[in-house]
Amino acid sequence: MKQSHLFTKTRREAPKDEVAKNAQLLIRAGYINKEMAGVYSFLPLGLRVMNKIVQIIREEMNAIGGQEVHLTALQDKKVWEMTNRWDDAIVDNWFKTKLKNGSDVGLGFTHEEPLTNLMKDHIRSFRDLPRAIYQFQTKFRNEDRAKSGIMRAREFLMKDLYSFNVDDEAHQAFYEQARKAYTRIFDRLGLGGQTYLTFAAGGSFSKYSHEFQTITDAGEDIIYVHEGKRLAVNKEVLNDEVLGDLGISRTDLVEKKAVEVGNIFSLGTKFSDALGLNFKDAEGKLKPVIMGSYGIGPGRVMGTIAELWSDDKGLVWPESVSPFAIHLIALNDESGDVKKATDELYEKLTKKDVEVLYDDRDETAGTKFSDSDLIGIPRRIVISAKTLKDNSAEIKDRKTDTVEMVAISSL
Repeated sequence: MKQSHLFTKTRREAPKDEVAKNAQLLIRAGYINKEMAGVYSFLPLGLRVMNKIVQIIREEMNAIGGQEVHLTALQDKKVWEMTNRWDDAIVDNWFKTKLKNGSDVGLGFTHEEPLTNLMKDHIRSFRDLPRAIYQFQTKFRNEDRAKSGIMRAREFLMKDLYSFNVDDEAHQAFYEQARKAYTRIFDRLGLGGQTYLTFAAGGSFSKYSHEFQTITDAGEDIIYVHEGKRLAVNKEVLNDEVLGDLGISRTDLVEKKAVEVGNIFSLGTKFSDALGLNFKDAEGKLKPVIMGSYGIGPGRVMGTIAELWSDDKGLVWPESVSPFAIHLIALNDESGDVKKATDELYEKLTKKDVEVLYDDRDETAGTKFSDSDLIGIPRRIVISAKTLKDNSAEIKDRKTDTVEMVAISSL
């Protein structure tokens, strides 16, 4: 992509009403646009990052047997009434509206009910199990106060996977696969070192659920970290019983602020009982399907990366999710030799399928460098009249700020 063609615009200042660091940086660098409180559009740079986050998650979900679908955002009131979750007294963040014929519909904030209902047409026998179904779907939550930028929005992308098993033993085996897959995901996203498997309230079926909490001052949760065991306990469940179950002492835990970037929890038969999702076992007996739920918010992940992978100059993307691998910059010269050499390098790199953002704009060196720092692509290659004298280019590592000179022919 040539930067002169790229649909984006950097800004010196973020909107005055935006207080979250992640949104400030992403807006200033031209990745997202704020439409209203808690609602953001993703521009080409932002969408490239989002798609890379999604692809990493997709690969790991496929690796454990997940099959991708795309469910509807519009929700049927009747399905949700079967679990009593249409009631605003039970779920207080619905967006609801009416069709022209007067029927009530909602915008999905999660998808346990509709998918469980759908699976009734696909699961009849133990031979139809196990199943692991997931999607990337826009969710809508009518939050009282949207804050934390894209880390807590009213409209956001969610990966939700649901597992369906014959019994608890099979469920627990898949649950462990999902836990390991989540660990791999956050490692690949550049958050592994700061993300902890965190014990939280488990609901009616399981004693504990598991959150994946990333340490950041921008987080809204308080967790207690045991660094030696690479685990943590959510403040809401910290007590002597939990400490005993985990075999840890309160003195070994350190209080930290964190953001929940993912969660996995057992649903048991809560939804299969309510909606009538049953199967016949090998002996012909009718039994309810055992379910689990596994969520990650790609937008929240992107915001968390922006919080942690940034400095006073701008964003510093991990290579795995950066919109481009290289930011190629030509510094203007009167002869045109620099542009010619950089054009040739750009063509060679793109033919090798290297993702390159080429700053070919008629701007000063200062503007190009400050924009490059703000956008945060991991490697910057600069060709100028000075470097061209030695047939070389300057390569700068955005994270370490180190610079080296490399022959253009070896690039």
